Amino acid sequence: MVICKSPSELEKMYKAGQIVWGALDKMRTMVKPGVTTQDLDEFAEAWTVQHKARPAFKGYRGYPGSVCTSINQEVVHGIPSKSRKLKEGDILSMDFGVELDGYYGDAALTVPVGKVSPTREKLLRVTRESLEQAIDKVRPGNRLGDVSAAVQAWVEKNGYSVVREFVGHGIGTKMHEDPQLPNYGSPGHGVKLQEGMVLAIEPMVNTGGPGVRVLDDDWTAVTADGSDSAHFEHTVAVTANGPWILTRPRDAEGPVW
Repeated sequence: MVICKSPSELEKMYKAGQIVWGALDKMRTMVKPGVTTQDLDEFAEAWTVQHKARPAFKGYRGYPGSVCTSINQEVVHGIPSKSRKLKEGDILSMDFGVELDGYYGDAALTVPVGKVSPTREKLLRVTRESLEQAIDKVRPGNRLGDVSAAVQAWVEKNGYSVVREFVGHGIGTKMHEDPQLPNYGSPGHGVKLQEGMVLAIEPMVNTGGPGVRVLDDDWTAVTADGSDSAHFEHTVAVTANGPWILTRPRDAEGPVW
């Protein structure tokens, strides 16, 4: 069942979303060669506690960290570790969520570690742009398939593939609500978007094929063919005035990340 939120509920989600934004915005400046993924995780948890919220991922189905940190060929759900030091030329995906006063925010971005290759720069740009294309479709009367198709069309136009095993989702008083939101689909199909619906839109894009496999830690998903992967995400509300990105300041300008 798709749950539409009231204006007051959306404001609560916006407050949660600003904690997510603030943490990720700080962490992106921390990403440098030699930093460990555990360093980032510890910062995110401290930031969340400081803002009187709760890390949404920690303990979720047994997940041990506050942030999912996925490097290069890792698609999603990489576990932070003291032994994982970032290296020059890596790309790092950080996926983070919080719960504040019963409402959730969820966002992700992929950042370069130092100077990266032009190939990796393009992957990050195209994945971010696919999120922007999808967010533009979050308008009353459009269909869920319009959002999904926007991601797929942009990604495949640039010669990449979208991951199919993991999808975006509704979000509100639970981290994962209906509907599921694949990053592939057909325009004009699926649930009709209504004011108050909130979607966590999260393109996961591979430079190679779409296939993934999960490592022995039962969490970390990697590309099946060893190609690079990037991940961007925002929590977005459907409003009469168009999309409202809840995990971004109202006055933010420029690219969504």
